[in-house]
Amino acid sequence: MLAGHPPFYDEDHFKLYEKILVCKLRFPSHFDPLAKDLIKRLLTPDLTKRFGNLLGGSEDIKQHRWFAPIDWGKLKALQTPAPYVPKVAHEGDTSNFDEYPEDHEPYGLAGDDPYREKFKEF
Repeated sequence: MLAGHPPFYDEDHFKLYEKILVCKLRFPSHFDPLAKDLIKRLLTPDLTKRFGNLLGGSEDIKQHRWFAPIDWGKLKALQTPAPYVPKVAHEGDTSNFDEYPEDHEPYGLAGDDPYREKFKEF
């Protein structure tokens, strides 16, 4: 979310898996060095060195310098104001979501059941 795209991406699923296994990350030039460090530690391929999987568990992540401004006690007590609150006109307002073309393909319709005869008494 910080970069506007996932750390690993490719249209080709096989290439995507390769990128994940190699774990070669590219960051935009304007990327915060502390955020870069945190993401690298979270995505370390070696489980014995990956942040969140070490002896300190999630505390290692919470103690990272990138999270220094966060008061975890206030966050847990729901006393931290949200950094962004979208404007909502009414309960069913979807204006904050992207629009996608409608899919007019029928769904949920069952085709011929090849086992119908075997289970007709079921």
